[in-house]
Amino acid sequence: MKQIAILGYGIVGSGVDEVIREYAEKKRSGVTLSVKYILDIRDIPDSRVVSDFALIEEDPDVAVVVESIGGRGAAAEFTRRALSAGKHVVTSNKELVAEHGAELLALAKANNAHYLFEASVGGGIPIIHPFCQCLGANTVTDVIGILNGTSNYILTHMEQNGASFEEALKEAQKLGYAEADPSADVDGLDCARKICILADLAYGRHIPPSNIYVEGIGSVTTAHLREANKAGFTIKLLGRAHQAEGELPRVYAAPHMVAKAHPLAAVSDVFNAVMLRGSVAGDVMFYGRGAGARPTASAVVSDILDCLRSDDPLCGFAWSADPLDIAPPQNAPGYIFADGKKMRVLKNN
Repeated sequence: MKQIAILGYGIVGSGVDEVIREYAEKKRSGVTLSVKYILDIRDIPDSRVVSDFALIEEDPDVAVVVESIGGRGAAAEFTRRALSAGKHVVTSNKELVAEHGAELLALAKANNAHYLFEASVGGGIPIIHPFCQCLGANTVTDVIGILNGTSNYILTHMEQNGASFEEALKEAQKLGYAEADPSADVDGLDCARKICILADLAYGRHIPPSNIYVEGIGSVTTAHLREANKAGFTIKLLGRAHQAEGELPRVYAAPHMVAKAHPLAAVSDVFNAVMLRGSVAGDVMFYGRGAGARPTASAVVSDILDCLRSDDPLCGFAWSADPLDIAPPQNAPGYIFADGKKMRVLKNN
């Protein structure tokens, strides 16, 4: 039996615990999983709950640590300590991966452990492993994605129901799609972190989210959506990374006018989608629920199993901690709305 420790018992942590129980009941493979510890500072009525990480760090029975605390404070400290102790670490923490992924992958390798983060981009959509494994023979030049379910829900609600941004945001919060403080989602930072992770993998060097252009959806109005619709477009918050031959990469997150004939135009509600362009495979698209406890937990548990089954789940893929120089987004004319607002355009070619 493989023992697991979960750090943080919020939406993701409790979801992982639930999915592990379901997996154990199904007995789908020779790997049996069990949660031995839950690290949380709250008084949760569960005998597995502890408040001292040293208990987990020093327990030789714990094979995998699931980091679902979030942020870069305690999450970074405990991740480093777990990896240094030779324990595998699995996370959905896109902020930590985007800022310190190169360092943590190197630390994992040095201690014969794995650091896996499938759930950090796209929730339950398998994207990191296909990127590293199935597309391993490709040079990936372009990545385009709807990477934030909250923003996509808000824009969908505004377009389909005529709601204002403020009304759509309140509805997203009511349904649990948006946090009480939704700034990371609606201001584009969550999308920026995720496109940086994908760009790190594509280009092999660290791209700090603070170095890229980021624009959120707060200034998008129902009038913009109506005008876009009449012109044959919809509006989506996209993360984009592109590198033309002989040029610096361009990486950014911003609202785009998306042609209705483009595959990403039909991705609505809380769904996410990522399109990659490989030198051999051409265009490949991944689609599914990008948020929520169970989709995210699905990706986390898949990573746990990969840690225990494989000597190298990411097939050696990593990126250098040396920051990569990037070019600013192309200053194309794009589309100019009646009120003067400018927006980038994604056509169907």
